[in-house]
Amino acid sequence: MSDHDAVLAANLEFYRAFATRDAAAMDALWAKRAAVGCLHPGWTALTDREAIVSSWSGILSNPDAPRISCFDERVMLYGDTALVLCEEELDGGTLAASNLFVREDGAWRIAHHHAGQIVRRQAERRRSSRLN
Repeated sequence: MSDHDAVLAANLEFYRAFATRDAAAMDALWAKRAAVGCLHPGWTALTDREAIVSSWSGILSNPDAPRISCFDERVMLYGDTALVLCEEELDGGTLAASNLFVREDGAWRIAHHHAGQIVRRQAERRRSSRLN
């Protein structure tokens, strides 16, 4: 499996753990040695792994937590680090999200998650060619 596909699979597993309310799977996905961070919508930044895992346990155990699906994933690889930009669809709106993965012991683990409300969509500008 290519790194691109492996990162997409790890990202999919992150959203599967969220959708199935699997706290153990969510815990297993987070990096254990790399510095980690998480910005849930409306929260202050979490930078301690224990606090991040605890926050997810609280979210996943809440029966009123939103159902979520991920789409429009774009992977950017930087050696043993990868960034996935995507959108999260949930009741009441769409969030833009970024998920940063690091390779630990041959597996892609999430090191940072950030999601925030999309209040305005902006079409990407096409860059003019320098060849013209």
